[in-house]
Amino acid sequence: MTHLTIPCPLHAMTGWYCPGCGITRAVLSVLNLDFVQAFRFNPLVFALIPMYAVYFVAYKKHMLPLSKGIMTLMLIITLMFGILRNFPAFHILAPTALP
Repeated sequence: MTHLTIPCPLHAMTGWYCPGCGITRAVLSVLNLDFVQAFRFNPLVFALIPMYAVYFVAYKKHMLPLSKGIMTLMLIITLMFGILRNFPAFHILAPTALP
């Protein structure tokens, strides 16, 4: 849409995708109401948004064990996503455009 890019230092130096690679393109796709393409650019966002909403409610209601557990789970999911998306067997997690 704007043809502006935000380069990822990790990807530029190593060729590996970080958990955030594709988020800018995903947000731009959502703004164009192209949710399928947004999911293809970074599916992690779609997993974390509902989890963050539950975390926020638990935190505001002072349910600290639950909020800490959800935050820990989100951290583990993010780290695993960042690792797995760089293996050929999980190429579907890499930020890609629809053909």
